[in-house]
Amino acid sequence: MRGESADVVGRRGGGGDPVTAGTGKSAEGRTGAGAPAGAPRFDVPEVDTFTRPYWDAAAEGRLLLRRCRAAGCGVAHHYPREFCPSCWSEDVVWEQATGRATLYTWSVVHRNDLPPFGDRVPYVAAVVELAEGPRMMTEIIDCPADALRIGMPLVVRFRQDGDGRQGGDGRQGGHGRQGGAGAGGAGYAVPVFAPA
Repeated sequence: MRGESADVVGRRGGGGDPVTAGTGKSAEGRTGAGAPAGAPRFDVPEVDTFTRPYWDAAAEGRLLLRRCRAAGCGVAHHYPREFCPSCWSEDVVWEQATGRATLYTWSVVHRNDLPPFGDRVPYVAAVVELAEGPRMMTEIIDCPADALRIGMPLVVRFRQDGDGRQGGDGRQGGHGRQGGAGAGGAGYAVPVFAPA
């Protein structure tokens, strides 16, 4: 679907990326703009012990990925897994990404019935290729859809608290934190990308 528009109607049940919010997983009781109190919200990440470092770093304005340390491998990957998807080694560590990427593909979403996405349409769902090599599902912000081009340089930003506020510029040093205890509570952040 490179550069095509699409009507996307939300479905319950998620994609394969456990650290990408908005995969159709519900976090009961969290509401967004336009959603009634107590309504399920589908843009809230599900945090567990393994993914907590990822979400804590994102709340500080840093993007993490995983890198294999096995001899002869060294492959970086995303979404984070507890083993290397290339060589199956369990000698894998968290690593801070540069926050630079290029646009691999995108689709303009004109319809999404899951709260709070309906309030955000149209938006650009995308796959970007990180400078370190892995590809990641995300959203493109601050760029009109007709200006998007395959291969265009991008930089990470962070949507704070899932409510559309942006912060963080992808540089070292934790720009963009807005309080809180990381994902699962106040202060979680979701990586999105903007033109560099």
